[in-house]
Amino acid sequence: MSNAKHLFRMKLAPWALLTVAMAWGWAFVIMKDAIQRQSVNNFLFTRFVLGAVAMIVIRPQVLKLINKDLLLRGGTAGIFLGFGYIFQTLGLERTGAAITGFVTGLYIVLTPLFAWLFLKEKISRFVWICIAIATIGLGFLSIHGFSVGFGELLVFVSAIFYALHIISLSQWSSGRDPYAMTLVQLFMCAFLAGIASIPGGYSPPPDAGVWGVVVFTAIFATAIAFIIQTWAQAHMTSTKVAVILTMEVVFAAIFAIAFGGETLTLQSAIGGILVVGAMYLIVIKEEK
Repeated sequence: MSNAKHLFRMKLAPWALLTVAMAWGWAFVIMKDAIQRQSVNNFLFTRFVLGAVAMIVIRPQVLKLINKDLLLRGGTAGIFLGFGYIFQTLGLERTGAAITGFVTGLYIVLTPLFAWLFLKEKISRFVWICIAIATIGLGFLSIHGFSVGFGELLVFVSAIFYALHIISLSQWSSGRDPYAMTLVQLFMCAFLAGIASIPGGYSPPPDAGVWGVVVFTAIFATAIAFIIQTWAQAHMTSTKVAVILTMEVVFAAIFAIAFGGETLTLQSAIGGILVVGAMYLIVIKEEK
């Protein structure tokens, strides 16, 4: 690759990633309405099946890369990812899109904490401070009077699963095709959502509006978003990628207020600022 072409791609990569963050932020807002008209698990099952099929259509030769080892590792990571999506969407059903975005973003702060707990990685005083700031922010976001919001609690559980997902990928991605790993994870997500749908039965999206949200989240917020992220990470550090993708939280809040008719109380706004601040501090510090 010529130097000029490489420099161009380095300049393009951050903007491409920013579109991914925007798509994820927008997904919070449009899913909020869709899951009022279709059950959470039915919605997720349709989304992940469609996303996985789209990835196969885009790159059919990926099926040849799937072996027993990749099924085991990708499948286990997919369990964490699947439960993350299920709890996040159940939480979104019960609370606002902006707050869901803020609480979900805690996975970036939880990841080093879990790496310390499970992988015995050292955790610095600076990271402990960031965790404390994020915890205070979570309190502002989820404590209402003398009770904790159940929706926020569900989203926090999803952030735990997302953090475990990141740790599992950090251990198992090396030497394995990332596209194939993601495909296996999406099928596992579909499988889990499918099992969760059994008690109430499966029904397809009820109208064109919900189908539109399913297609958007499956194609743009899942299949294409992953392809862009994979391409961008070849041209910039993972820390810079993390910084840009945390904009998902900011976009979720902006879109929820501008188009979703939501308002943030002063308490929620302070909580959101503390969470986002802790996220940025933790990823920027890792660059040094």
